[in-house]
Amino acid sequence: MKAVDREILRLAVPAFLALVAEPLFLLSDAAVVGHLGTPELAGLGVAAVILQTVVGLCVFLAYGTTASVARHLGAGDLRAALAQGVDGIWLAVLIGTVATVGGVLLTPALVGAFGTGAEVAGHAETYLAIAFLGTTPLLVMLATTGVLRGLQDTRTPLKVAVAGNALNIVLNVFLVYGLDLGIAGSAIGSVVAQVLSAAWLVAVVVRAAREHDAPLSPDRAGILASAHAAIALVVRTLALRACLLVGTYAVTRVGTQGTDVSVATHQIAITLWTFLAFALDAIAIAAQALTGRALGSGDVDGTRRLTRRMIRWGWGSGIVAGLALAAVSPFIGALFTSDPEVRSALVPVLLVAALGQPLAGVVFVLDGVLIGAGDGTFLAWAGLVVLAAYAPAALWAATLPHGLVAVWVAMTVVFMGARGVLLSWRARGDHWLVTGTPVPR
Repeated sequence: MKAVDREILRLAVPAFLALVAEPLFLLSDAAVVGHLGTPELAGLGVAAVILQTVVGLCVFLAYGTTASVARHLGAGDLRAALAQGVDGIWLAVLIGTVATVGGVLLTPALVGAFGTGAEVAGHAETYLAIAFLGTTPLLVMLATTGVLRGLQDTRTPLKVAVAGNALNIVLNVFLVYGLDLGIAGSAIGSVVAQVLSAAWLVAVVVRAAREHDAPLSPDRAGILASAHAAIALVVRTLALRACLLVGTYAVTRVGTQGTDVSVATHQIAITLWTFLAFALDAIAIAAQALTGRALGSGDVDGTRRLTRRMIRWGWGSGIVAGLALAAVSPFIGALFTSDPEVRSALVPVLLVAALGQPLAGVVFVLDGVLIGAGDGTFLAWAGLVVLAAYAPAALWAATLPHGLVAVWVAMTVVFMGARGVLLSWRARGDHWLVTGTPVPR
């Protein structure tokens, strides 16, 4: 097991640091914008959920690419692995272009769907219209990161994430307060940092492709194949993102007074939850890469051993994350807002979230294992089942006393609980243990 642990840690530690750095794009925005005022923070909350949904729907650019590249690597065909990755990058450019144009045009309608007050909506529209300009760089970052993870390289994405987020923080403070651009300055700073980060990652992949004589020009057949293979992961991601959207919508319906406080509190909580989710996802990233490589080489028994070991790592990491979140819950609100109502409402929400972290650690690992195995169809159906269970639970929870806390209880018990049951059941079977590579290029 020591060799297995070393292999997991070799990939998971840099992935952990990079994944922790990634949500700092929004975490630093929340910290800077939160001190402008509660309406601004609530506006950022709405905009962030929309933007995360659009980008999150395209997470297959990282996940699917990681799995397919790792399978080719396990089979000993590095040129095909890089060619597969280049197809994913071109697909990211195409999708990003469409998402940018559509997002900018639909910004008022998307924000209006949340039914917030005029002031909060105004701030959300300002941020979102600018932030959508960074969609293509964000998607290219997903695709290139997937290529490197599939090649068992999690160090390069770490370097880019750290540098990009450091630049983002500096630009946010300078533009928001130095140039007095308000919430618009925060969005501009993030877009600039995203563009430069994407350029760095593309340069690394292009250099590797040239070294191994892999094609760099768009391959229509390869791009279409990547898009077709991603459909199941899109459905899976859409269902899970819909759950988070339903949760945010439910929070906007909590009570008749203090809606801005509820939305602002939820924004801080969901940002911290996402931060921890990215951190816990480090083992899942290792699971994707190692599972894909093992199945590509035909090693079923090794895949089973890796899965069992990574589940233990996920459980232990979740316990540590939960204890840490519970310990800081009375104090961390001060980093994001000076509003005493928001800071007071945040504590019980974070305690509920802390209790769910061990389960989350296991869920994310199993998700990574099945993604690495290419078991997208099952994951799509599982996501739809979870949505069908969680949506009514969240909307009902919002009508209860202490509705904000009740929504978070539903998120922990129903959303994460249902995922845990379904993924555990699947992992015990054999249908996902398919060996070999995708259709040869």
